[in-house]
Amino acid sequence: MKHRRKRYQATGTSRREFLKKSALAATAVMAGCSPKVAEEVTRERPQAAPPPPSVLGANERINVGFIGVGGQGYYAHLQSVINRNDEGEKRHDYVYNAAGVAAADVFSKRRDRAFAALDAARAAEGRTAPVQVYEDYRELLDRQDIDVVFIGTVDHWHAQIAIDALESGKHVYCEKPMTRYLDEAFRVYEAVKRTGLKFQIGSQYCTEGKWHRAAELIRAGRIGPLVLAQDSYTRNTPEGEWNYYQIEPELQPGVTIDWKKWLGPVPERPFNPEHYHRWRKYYPYCCGILGDLLAHRIHPLLIATGNPEFPRRVACLGTRRVTLDMLGPDDRDVTDNTQVIVEFPSGYSMLVIGSTVNEQGLGQVIRGHEATLYFSGNTLELRPERPYADLIDPERFDNIEPGVEVPAHILDFFDSIRNDREPNGNIEVAIRAQTIISLAEMSERLGEMLYFDEHTRKITNGSGKEFAPITYGTLDA
Repeated sequence: MKHRRKRYQATGTSRREFLKKSALAATAVMAGCSPKVAEEVTRERPQAAPPPPSVLGANERINVGFIGVGGQGYYAHLQSVINRNDEGEKRHDYVYNAAGVAAADVFSKRRDRAFAALDAARAAEGRTAPVQVYEDYRELLDRQDIDVVFIGTVDHWHAQIAIDALESGKHVYCEKPMTRYLDEAFRVYEAVKRTGLKFQIGSQYCTEGKWHRAAELIRAGRIGPLVLAQDSYTRNTPEGEWNYYQIEPELQPGVTIDWKKWLGPVPERPFNPEHYHRWRKYYPYCCGILGDLLAHRIHPLLIATGNPEFPRRVACLGTRRVTLDMLGPDDRDVTDNTQVIVEFPSGYSMLVIGSTVNEQGLGQVIRGHEATLYFSGNTLELRPERPYADLIDPERFDNIEPGVEVPAHILDFFDSIRNDREPNGNIEVAIRAQTIISLAEMSERLGEMLYFDEHTRKITNGSGKEFAPITYGTLDA
């Protein structure tokens, strides 16, 4: 039994005592080139250094602008910040001291809806300055009174808008995934570093308390060296995932929407209302399950390690056979069944699966050499591995807060601005997660297991062949 190391005895503190003390502590907070868009769509912005970021006091109101106010941008972003639904009822009990003052969207119907909501909130709060909406997001960014922007656009606009917002001196909350492709993700990363402004990735799971409690335990060595994490995001949608989004008859090119402006960096193609409303099904705009669903699993699993790493290699496979047989070849490009496995430089691995045609998933588990963490709802259990049962006591943490709440994630973002700290879904977490997502897409579509060098940012296969990151127009998508 020489392998049983009598650890922690030198201090006279048992693991049981440590964990009980740890349970009383507050949840730890993580510290943590693209093709040119047509000139009429993306004008060149001045490259002068933005104003230095300021730390807002607790009593200073944060003025917010919303760019992209469709489903997520309207219901999750705008309504959460103004804390009102369409009937004027409160959405949550968090206090932000923030005001929604402007919105931008290329679809006039969504601009009108955003204006009505923002104006109702303005009147209810007794503010006199008028709210405004814009077709061109750059007019919103030109305003000096806006502190923060929320980006809820289609994925292929995330990068350009985020960079423009940072260069104009605004903090950024950007819906997941961080960007459409990897090269532009690093451009956003560099802009955040250059400006010193705050960036929050819009996955509310990043603020879910149980992952931060897990990070405390893992950083303290309570489960030993990390071995393997697993999680999943699975659904079963008989009509085809994302087909539940309704086609709005008001969407008329040249009348209510500028189709070319919506396409932005995507190669030109004819107007298609299916592509506008159900864009997650098509590779030109989205990587499907990977970006929409599995992003919500990859970010928190990185946070839970207590030391997020870039991937060393990524392998992904996916199929769309069920949807193909059910709805035909024209329904979608993206897979309906996807598996991703990731290896990190430390030797830690991650298995994440996604499906839109079967809802049976994997349990949320992080395996260590000496103990394993099991997650369920807002509960976390530490169970020792059999060889270490006499060294490690089982522990259970119940009712860990916050749960999975967009308003709590927004509060964390605002608090990070006011207190000049890194938010939970900070840029270091976001860039590592996006690297996994982008390499997984490349692996599946190119049929390769891919290696990544975080220092050179080179992508190779097992034979050393180098691959350029796929981007707009690559693979005819």
